[in-house]
Amino acid sequence: MNIQLSICKDYSLFPHQIILIDDAVKFASLGLSKEDTAAAQKFFDEKVNHLFQLSSAGKTLSVVKIDTSKEEFKSLEAARKAGNALNKFLNSQKIKEASLLNATAKAGLAAAFAEGIALSNYEFLKYKTKDKKEKSLAKLHVDTKSSDKNTLDEISKLVTANFFSRTLINEPLSYLTATQLSKEIQKAGKEHGFSVEVFEKKKIEKLKMGGLLSVNKGSIDPPTFTVLEYKSGKKKNKKPIVLVGKGVVYDTGGLSLKPTPNSMDMMKCDMSGAAAVAGIFIAVAQLKLPIHIIGLIPATDNRPGMNAYVPGDVVEMMSGLNVEMLNADAEGRMILADALHYAKQYSPELVFDFATLTGAAKAATGSVASPFMGTASEEVKKKLLTSANNTYERLIEFPLWDEYGDMIKSDVADIKNVGGADSGSITAGKFLECFTDYPWMHFDIAGTAYLMAEDSYRGKYGTAVGVRLITDFLKNY
Repeated sequence: MNIQLSICKDYSLFPHQIILIDDAVKFASLGLSKEDTAAAQKFFDEKVNHLFQLSSAGKTLSVVKIDTSKEEFKSLEAARKAGNALNKFLNSQKIKEASLLNATAKAGLAAAFAEGIALSNYEFLKYKTKDKKEKSLAKLHVDTKSSDKNTLDEISKLVTANFFSRTLINEPLSYLTATQLSKEIQKAGKEHGFSVEVFEKKKIEKLKMGGLLSVNKGSIDPPTFTVLEYKSGKKKNKKPIVLVGKGVVYDTGGLSLKPTPNSMDMMKCDMSGAAAVAGIFIAVAQLKLPIHIIGLIPATDNRPGMNAYVPGDVVEMMSGLNVEMLNADAEGRMILADALHYAKQYSPELVFDFATLTGAAKAATGSVASPFMGTASEEVKKKLLTSANNTYERLIEFPLWDEYGDMIKSDVADIKNVGGADSGSITAGKFLECFTDYPWMHFDIAGTAYLMAEDSYRGKYGTAVGVRLITDFLKNY
């Protein structure tokens, strides 16, 4: 459920109140009764967060302490996590609405706290027939002294985009085939105001997208290639920014079959890059950012059936490069390569691709950060890292040195689709680089896109990583 965020003139008029405090708070300035001030001070001294009954009949107050001694982006993240903790409590008490006051000297904490509460209210109950345990919290009113309507509206729109992406990721293949993924994005385009064109298999064959077609050979379901576009009349970029998302709706590993359990079980999430791109378009269109962006989503499942391509096959890509396919489980780069080549026709200013691409990326950075690498300018990289801090969707740059390119040279074709056991996330990036001739960045979200254990407001399972990050980047571009 997406919480309704609104501004109120007086937070104390609502029965369930939240006050954000820090070490500098003066409780006497909060307008509480003598008894309530003493209770709040007691909880503060004990260094714990509490909800307690106010002397006014039927009213409660949650006192939430935020550590504001660290760097600002860390304090904002602490506020989001505090929002998650309180979301759990309020829902456990079946509370439907609450109000919020930021009593700290740090501007922005109320917005971050509200964002944390709102993002924590996600639920995926579509396939539950009983024990749904729907969340009760529906409204949060923020005092005018703590935030403003525009900020809260922006948070609501970002949360809407985030929830759309999470739901796509959480949908099983029994529903979300490549065709259905394209349909979901078409519906989102109509609702939120961006255009969507879907290429079916015949058009993909006509374009000679060898990478996408070869991965799809093992499936009974056809592939799709979805093109999204949002173009503001006030766009500031002369050439479009292109966003490419990996849309492998399920990955068995093909004939290089993944082991199970613990590896194949979660592979409905292998279209998280596609979900991120769709979510970014929803956010950008809702916020009406003055920008021109294009999205490219190659989609298929990867199966070992039918006439599946086999290790040792040589695939002619859309670009004309011949690829020796040595591992059918390195399929994401095969379909992304065609999309990256297709992007050249736009003479793009920038291209970003998002993919749950390699286990090596997850092994290197876990769920804490996403490796990114590419040929964009240092200025672009710096802005991405700033947005990574702003949203706490953190990034770590990996190098793309020539030596890594040597690892994907093939004896029988131009390149091969794997580079060996070492540096797997980087050699995957070097493979993708072969299909670019523009400023480009690759984001490997294999460790951050889908979580098997709950992580605060990011929740469990699909996280929609990339949506908040790239929307922040585009907003400040």
